Amino acid sequence: MTGTPPIKFGTDGWRGVIADDFTFGNVRRVAQGAAQYMKTRSNDPLAIVGYDCRFASEDFAQAVADVFASNAIRTLVFDRPSPTQVASWTVIDRKATGAAVITASHNPYQFNGFKYKTETGSAVPSEVIAELERNISALDEVPAPDHMVAHGMVTPYDPRQPYYAQIARMVDIDAIKDAGLRIVHECMYGSGYGYIGDMIGGGRTNVTELHNQRNPLFGGINPEPIPPNIDSTISFMKVGGQDLCICTDGDADRVGIIDETGRFINQLQVFALLMLYLFEARGLRGPVVKTVNMTAMVDKLGAEFGERVYEVPVGFKFIAPKMMETNALLGGEESGGFAVRGHIPERDGILIGLLFADMMVKSGKPISQILAALEQRVGPHAYARHDIHLVRETYDSDRKRILDTLEKNEPQEIAGVAVQRVRSDDGFKFYLADGSWVLLRASGTEALIRIYAEAPDSEAVEARLRALEDIVGIGHHSAPPALRATSP
Repeated sequence: MTGTPPIKFGTDGWRGVIADDFTFGNVRRVAQGAAQYMKTRSNDPLAIVGYDCRFASEDFAQAVADVFASNAIRTLVFDRPSPTQVASWTVIDRKATGAAVITASHNPYQFNGFKYKTETGSAVPSEVIAELERNISALDEVPAPDHMVAHGMVTPYDPRQPYYAQIARMVDIDAIKDAGLRIVHECMYGSGYGYIGDMIGGGRTNVTELHNQRNPLFGGINPEPIPPNIDSTISFMKVGGQDLCICTDGDADRVGIIDETGRFINQLQVFALLMLYLFEARGLRGPVVKTVNMTAMVDKLGAEFGERVYEVPVGFKFIAPKMMETNALLGGEESGGFAVRGHIPERDGILIGLLFADMMVKSGKPISQILAALEQRVGPHAYARHDIHLVRETYDSDRKRILDTLEKNEPQEIAGVAVQRVRSDDGFKFYLADGSWVLLRASGTEALIRIYAEAPDSEAVEARLRALEDIVGIGHHSAPPALRATSP
């Protein structure tokens, strides 16, 4: 046992507050732990190192590359901020042993993080996380390697063209370029800037980028592509004259969609629309993997098409293994992360956005009409999520108290609707007699308790959210001063 603070990986990597626990010293420890793991996977490992637009991300990435090189690991370090999924694809393309990406994804600007990707390009499964954490916990201080000595093992790398070629294999880029669409890419000051414009610009289709400058403060918002973070973009779309807005988060692996009327298409609707598009417009088949906080619409579509729908805990560390095990066509989670077979078993906000453009091209209809047809098919489904912010320093004890309260006071009904069954392997999900559901779970990356619900209308959704908040004594009306709830 060392005297250094423990490093814990959440649902997707390790994240910390810059200059608090996310320091060069701790980043070197994590890099050394990852290097030791890679050397057990290959006699001649090759590592990929990427980074986002956050404060000093390129410097942290260089520190990781230096540690890898000091372990005699050949390393390709990206020459520009790049989406996380580009690093995942580069692992596949270059047959690398693994990748490290310096990013805190959609977390607030104070955070940075370290994501590790395996030789499959996927998020690390639980057993590999345990091995990485064991390696890291056994380390004391890892001194900074001599950069000049390590330099010969590190090569700058532009990852764009191989990734563009892969996306062109997944979606008909030429058809989108020639369609004359007016597409907006809301970059959210993240590392996705330039990618969509490079791929589908230059023809009849026009791409307008918003917030495509580097701004480590993200313009004062959290770079998660949901309201209220994208309210200004929704207003821009409501003016008219555009066909589709693709919003990508801080590292561009998550996506948000706004239709031509300025309506935000929520993440559950996006998932159901993707499933229907892949099945009908593309003629593809296969199982679908969803997380516990995902929509019941896909269960209805799965029953209609005779395809199995698997439900797993939140995080691609659970989605990716199940996708690979079952050869699933599609995987998705509520936070706007979706993966499609034939690419990488990982989120890709850029690919998904382009699939929505292709959806419009193939159907000849705007997104608003495609969504209306889905709702006629599966019935109305409203959804909302409440985020209850906890004090970071007391998060572990507060989280335990809240979950213990729910376990000891498990309700028989919620908002007047009987509970039919309960799932408790990732928080507590209550499946209700009318087909609706409500879930309370603790975030794996932030000091948050999240409560989610899906029901036929927004009033029923809010009733379920507030009923569960009342049971555990948190939320808008009953939260102690240290807690704050926000409704995206």
